[in-house]
Amino acid sequence: MDAHEMPQAPANPNGGALKYLWSHWRKRALLSSLAAWFEHFLGKTGLDRGPWLTVAFASGIATWFILPGAFSWVLAILAGLGLVLAGISRGSKDPAGYVRLALITLGLLFALGVGVIWARSELVGAEPIARPIVTRLDARILERIEQPAQDRVRLILATRLGDKGDRVAKIRVNLNEDQDIPEAQENAHIRLRARLMPPSPPMLPGAYNFARNAWFQGFAATGSVLGEIELIDAGTGGEALVAQWQRQLSRHVRDQLGGSSGAIAATLASGDRGAIGKADEIAMRDAGLTHLLSISGLHVSAVMAASYILLIRLLAAFPPLALRVRLPLLASLGAALAGIGYTLLTGAQVPTVRSCFGALLVLTALAMGREALSLRMIAVAAFGVLMLWPESLVGPSFQMSFAAVITIVALHESRWLRSVLAPRDEDLFMRLARKVFALLITGLAIEFCLMPIVLFHFHRAGVYGAFANLAAIPLVTFVSMPLIALALLLDLVGLGAPIWWLAGWSLDLLLGLAHFTASQPGAVKLMPQMGIGVFMLFVAGGLWIALWRGRARLIGMAPVIVAIILLLLTPVPDLLITDDGRHVGITEKDGQLIMLRDSRSSYIRDNLMELSAAGGQPTIVRDWPQARCSSDFCSVTLERGGRSWHVLMATSDQYLEERKLAAACERHDIVVADRWLPYSCKPRWLKADRRLLRETGGLALNLSAGTMSTVAQMEGHHGWWRGGR
Repeated sequence: MDAHEMPQAPANPNGGALKYLWSHWRKRALLSSLAAWFEHFLGKTGLDRGPWLTVAFASGIATWFILPGAFSWVLAILAGLGLVLAGISRGSKDPAGYVRLALITLGLLFALGVGVIWARSELVGAEPIARPIVTRLDARILERIEQPAQDRVRLILATRLGDKGDRVAKIRVNLNEDQDIPEAQENAHIRLRARLMPPSPPMLPGAYNFARNAWFQGFAATGSVLGEIELIDAGTGGEALVAQWQRQLSRHVRDQLGGSSGAIAATLASGDRGAIGKADEIAMRDAGLTHLLSISGLHVSAVMAASYILLIRLLAAFPPLALRVRLPLLASLGAALAGIGYTLLTGAQVPTVRSCFGALLVLTALAMGREALSLRMIAVAAFGVLMLWPESLVGPSFQMSFAAVITIVALHESRWLRSVLAPRDEDLFMRLARKVFALLITGLAIEFCLMPIVLFHFHRAGVYGAFANLAAIPLVTFVSMPLIALALLLDLVGLGAPIWWLAGWSLDLLLGLAHFTASQPGAVKLMPQMGIGVFMLFVAGGLWIALWRGRARLIGMAPVIVAIILLLLTPVPDLLITDDGRHVGITEKDGQLIMLRDSRSSYIRDNLMELSAAGGQPTIVRDWPQARCSSDFCSVTLERGGRSWHVLMATSDQYLEERKLAAACERHDIVVADRWLPYSCKPRWLKADRRLLRETGGLALNLSAGTMSTVAQMEGHHGWWRGGR
């Protein structure tokens, strides 16, 4: 364009030229440059856009859990629909339509995710009872869960609650083995006396949220049986028959293999984990092998894969059949039936059904001659699961299983690993070395991707899990499970004893590996509560790296690096106060935990230790030299943030003279009590008595920064949170 053709800004002494240039640049940047660049970027990446639809749907579900209440949920749905309208309004401005299509589909699925989980909560959520009660129940048994390792049986009951018995409720009760009767099976009609209480919320910020899980399982109360059970009518048939088969199978396996190996074998065969001892379960957890105890993708896939290979080999042995029928189709059908039967036999829990659904998609792809495992197939499986059980998104089982599978597929689709595994002319040793190297890299990648999930939910991770799984997964998949299946088959003719011995030997080897790994120095890494923001950075970065293609996937490293830095900078809480005010944890600078009371509950102690990232045995405050204790209170002084914090904690339920208590409160910055304190008690910073804790739930205090996090901040106004009601 020549100089005389340049548009001339109008002469305006009041800044008209600058206003013209600004509006001209803004119009070009917003309507042309930015949109064109993004359109070009989407067009040249060649990524599979299908998985991002599931990501948008899952983001809507996660948003519902994060936002506090109905008003914000409606705004989230409107925001998603706003993206849809923005995409529609673009019309034909996009040459290829990538931006327009992305806005419409992602916005629609995000809004759908918020709506689906909201509807699910309203449909299945059960209003918990208002307070603990002792009552007589006339109930029908829905499910029976045997837990011999804890010497108890757990019953899921349908009954009526309320003074007039006008409320149908689903409850869960525990009874000791000496209270149990053989007739207490599924569908049986019984009468009993029970102590019931509302499902417990998290006792501390970041602790296990049983109230949320109970809400989506429909439990109005949990408790324990008092006295004997009275049988009114025995129930048989239907679901009871499948449950009885499962228990009979578990007992049969434990009869063939005693001790710890028998408990593990019963878990692999029937999904019954009730016989696993606490020491073995802790060792498996700290070694990063707990996933082997949950019937999930590994077990279902192993059963289906073995069935598929066996069937296709057997069918190929009949030439007339092989020449007339597509053998992969028949083998896939048989393997699908085997997988569905195994899922039903092991209890058909949500993780097992989810794994079975994904494996069925793999078999469908094999039967159609398509690629067996791809990110799109994983996305379809995840979308199907989230449509049925959207609440599973926030559980560790869903997150860990899909994160592991996505990692495996994304890694093996990378050019680098494909070049490592590419066939070449070399000796057997080098081929095996390459495969072992690829297996090790895969294990390390899975461990790295799962560690943020494990730390977020459990505040601890097995550091050597990748190396333990390198030996444990092949041992269970190719040795233990086939031996157990063969032993059960031979038991039909009474010849399974030698195979049971071999299966027991392999499981003893697995347990030995778990105990050895867990006992190594530094085998367990403890971390304080990871914030939801840090966790979302890990998730966003990981999904970007896995689902994008080309060099653009490296952008995902930025949020991961930021999340790692923030995680390392996460401070350990100085003071932890449980929701009832009875238990207080004080963290020392050397990592030692000081507890207010010596609780008989390992659950309380473990939560305080995990959330304070403390190792070793905790010290009781009365035995701590820095504490000054009377018969009713303990006073401690903590040096944090360049100042002294004086903390007063009640240790008895005796009421003191109000004037003396008020004077003591004035001398302290923080006062903690498991009862209501008078208004005259006014500490300098915080009075954590029953009145406050009923509103906030458990507290985590960072005295150095002068900040406080509460359970209520994380729960909002969701149906399962009863704070302040």
